Amino acid sequence: MKKFFAIVAVMGMMTFGITQNMVAQEPAAADSAATEQVEEAAAPAVDEVAEAAPVVEESGSLHKELKTKFIEGDAGFMSLVAIALVLGLAFCIERIIYLSLAEVNTKKLMKDIEAKLANKDIEGAKQVAKNTRGPVASICYQGLMHVDEGLDTVDRTVTAYGGVQAGYLEQNCSWITLFIAMAPSLGFLGTVIGMVMAFDKIQQAGDISPTVVAGGMKVALITTIFGIVVALILQVFYNFILAKIESITSNMEDASIQLLDMVTKAKIAK
Repeated sequence: MKKFFAIVAVMGMMTFGITQNMVAQEPAAADSAATEQVEEAAAPAVDEVAEAAPVVEESGSLHKELKTKFIEGDAGFMSLVAIALVLGLAFCIERIIYLSLAEVNTKKLMKDIEAKLANKDIEGAKQVAKNTRGPVASICYQGLMHVDEGLDTVDRTVTAYGGVQAGYLEQNCSWITLFIAMAPSLGFLGTVIGMVMAFDKIQQAGDISPTVVAGGMKVALITTIFGIVVALILQVFYNFILAKIESITSNMEDASIQLLDMVTKAKIAK
């Protein structure tokens, strides 16, 4: 948990710094527009230079465009969407690290346990399972701990402890689904706020013209786009996490069946 909170803190500081940088660059937008007008006056000379480095200009324009749209969507409100992305990614990274550490070479583990059980070396089989990380080794160790109590007890122990390990694998996944749902909801909330702003301007101006409505509509659309993009990013990570959980759970089920067969074959439990 300490590592998780450290990740959240670092990513939160990065988000706060990015937001402050974008807000600080907002006054410079007008100066940038004036500079571009001056550069258009010397179009022949500037065009030749621009053609020499088109890739650099395009990359800079994309980065600048993203920052501009972030500010236009109301930097204060868009920060909530950015925080949802950061926290969601923090939980995703924590789960990916945990699941990656939980994966082991199941075939090698079961072969080592089978070799020990074939020689009636129960303590050796316990040490093999104990010295191996991951939920597969844990359920094997718990089953071997009750091998003297009978095959039915081993079966019940492996099944019960497998459910506990499955719960550990799915821990914090509910938070990821929360931020997946929150991101587009915040975007839609921004849409409603933008529409309210547009109607307020119409009421103040007493005229329904595109110029009056454009500002509020832009805020509405930008916040919706960013909210949907954040939800899509988190959904990709969430599906990857679910795939890893299903793989580990399948290995746990296979290992539990193999362990019961090994115990029965070695005639260790009654």
